[in-house]
Amino acid sequence: MSGHVEKDAQTISPDMPAMFDGMKLAAVATVLYIIVRCLNLKSPTAAPEITCQDTALNRYLLKSCSILTKEYIPPLLWGKSGHFQTALYGKMGRVSSPHPCGMRLYLPMQDGATATFDLFEPLGDHLTGDDITMVICPGIGNHSEKHYIRTFVGYSQKQGYRCAVLNHLGALPNIELTSPRMFTYGCTWEFSAMVSYIKRAFPQTRLIVVGFSLGGNIVCKFLGENRANQEKVLCCVSVCQGYSALRAQETFLQWDRCRRLYNFLMADNMKKIILSHRGSLFGTRSRKMEIMDLSRLYTATSLMQIDDNIMSCTEYLKKFHGHDSLKEYYEKESCVHYIHNVNVPLLLVNSSDDPLVHESLLTIPRTLAEKKENVIFVLTLHGGHLGFFEGAVLFPQPLTWMDKVIVSYANAICQWQKQQPQCHQATNCTELKGKA
Repeated sequence: MSGHVEKDAQTISPDMPAMFDGMKLAAVATVLYIIVRCLNLKSPTAAPEITCQDTALNRYLLKSCSILTKEYIPPLLWGKSGHFQTALYGKMGRVSSPHPCGMRLYLPMQDGATATFDLFEPLGDHLTGDDITMVICPGIGNHSEKHYIRTFVGYSQKQGYRCAVLNHLGALPNIELTSPRMFTYGCTWEFSAMVSYIKRAFPQTRLIVVGFSLGGNIVCKFLGENRANQEKVLCCVSVCQGYSALRAQETFLQWDRCRRLYNFLMADNMKKIILSHRGSLFGTRSRKMEIMDLSRLYTATSLMQIDDNIMSCTEYLKKFHGHDSLKEYYEKESCVHYIHNVNVPLLLVNSSDDPLVHESLLTIPRTLAEKKENVIFVLTLHGGHLGFFEGAVLFPQPLTWMDKVIVSYANAICQWQKQQPQCHQATNCTELKGKA
């Protein structure tokens, strides 16, 4: 019997190595295919898609900001993946971020809250010789100490810009809330207070308004809420915002591009911020009610659930903002209802592979740019959410495409205004056109 076994073994064994080699090759091929698909390596690089009207100013801007008409080339191995770009921004912010030196200011609000912002003076003269201040609103739960903000501020300072960066109410871990209120998607009170302070402290300065992600929604809503808010404003730049909080929250419940996972991660971060201020937000309620509120908050897995819980338990949204429902809250907090009132030059930047901003939301800025001559909509093929890293193969550069675009656009606007002396005789060019 043992002879038969040895004979069978001798018969089978020569074919086994070939079969295992074939399985190894198939496994390697599968892994490579997954890597290529996940990293989107076959995707080409391209210049951004630009939507705008054919005006003298827009032609000048596109000519002066050559970076907008050239290919955006992300790092070869991972830069074409919106997930990797977004993850690197979320985890690291930026590479080799500087540490700009500034001072923190505190502004008491009428409702008892205390707004804070950081002020950074320019490190040189502006190319026009004018006094220009960038008023900056960061993304959700962010502040001046975030790496991507530090990188942008450091670069802007070197270009001769003063920078004022809003710290979202409740976002700084070492600053306690002084009222039962923290930042929301579209509340412009703190940003307005910062802008008013800058106008009073530096009466000769002109403003460049910049908003990142949620900050983009806030700055566009701020400018569109009241025409007076556009006084002394040269231009506005919004990067990676979603334009409609209601429509965005609906897409956050979908699983395509792992949006539901991102929703969970952002919700987890929001819970940490809220719980760090639980004494200020929940302190006026009974112990029993506080436990019930916190239990609902702990179990929330989406931003919408958190917002619903916060509205019902603290009552501050209803009290201070007059919202009767979550839907109404999202509607009124969205810049989509105000952005058409913005008449200063407006640059809207988004990325096609941004996993947080659904492609359906991009019809808002595209349609706006088609209808209004002051708007330029720039859509890149790659970049993720606030990523826009550049680099050769693996390692990204400290400065991103996004940083360069904002400063380049701001420089071009300042030079254009310098060449238009009649604009300085009025509050801004838009006001002059209205009087003509």
